[in-house]
Amino acid sequence: MASKKKQQNLFSSTSNKLAEYEQKQQLREKQAQRKVRDNRVAFLLGVAVLAVTVTSQLIWSSQQVSQVVEAEPTPSASPSASETNSALVPDPAIAESRVWSGSMMVNNAKLEIELFGDKAPQATANFIKLSRKGFFKDVPCHRLTTAGLFVLQCGDPTGTGTGGPGYSFGPIENPPVATAAGTAVYETGVLAMANSGSPYSNGSQFFIVYGDTNLLPDYTVFGRVTNGLDGLKPIIDAGVQAGSANASDGRPAVETKLGDIVLN
Repeated sequence: MASKKKQQNLFSSTSNKLAEYEQKQQLREKQAQRKVRDNRVAFLLGVAVLAVTVTSQLIWSSQQVSQVVEAEPTPSASPSASETNSALVPDPAIAESRVWSGSMMVNNAKLEIELFGDKAPQATANFIKLSRKGFFKDVPCHRLTTAGLFVLQCGDPTGTGTGGPGYSFGPIENPPVATAAGTAVYETGVLAMANSGSPYSNGSQFFIVYGDTNLLPDYTVFGRVTNGLDGLKPIIDAGVQAGSANASDGRPAVETKLGDIVLN
């Protein structure tokens, strides 16, 4: 009996241990499953946070690029032009519908000039008003062309080719007569307004024609050099600055500035 009881006790103990073992195994499996599930949830949350962060960065970056693009001005010879002149544009009546005479210094060259207040009153009035204000004093001539086009361009206070007086005006006045080919001859000595392609994009930039030049009839001729054009020869002969993208079109190699302008 004692032996049987002992066997029963041994069986009971074994059964209890087996049950405990199974319970522990089930607990471990549940813990393992929970850990896997928790890791999966953590991973998904991490992915979600990363996605939100990346999306936010992309949106922020897009906004910054957009702001930069919107803030970046479009280069032109003068401010954005409309088809009407603002109150800032000098009154054409200043030109008095007459021919003006005077002089303009370009470096050491004294150019005797005439302004066509009768044929180009708006451009002439603008030139007179800016000259009287001293706007052109020490302003650079930033562009020289020496092949095909023979002009010296001046009047941009920034010296970049994109500056002006803070306004733009039109229309095109007194252009030369176009030929059958559609171009026109801007004769030696002509003073003409530069523009950015629109009839209402004149500003303060103008060009001095030192040799007959064929261009479209899209530029206002507001005056001419009557004497002293030979004084520009040292500037022209020196050509454009070394390293210019175009060997015949660029900033003059000789630093060139406007000086005193006297009109009467």
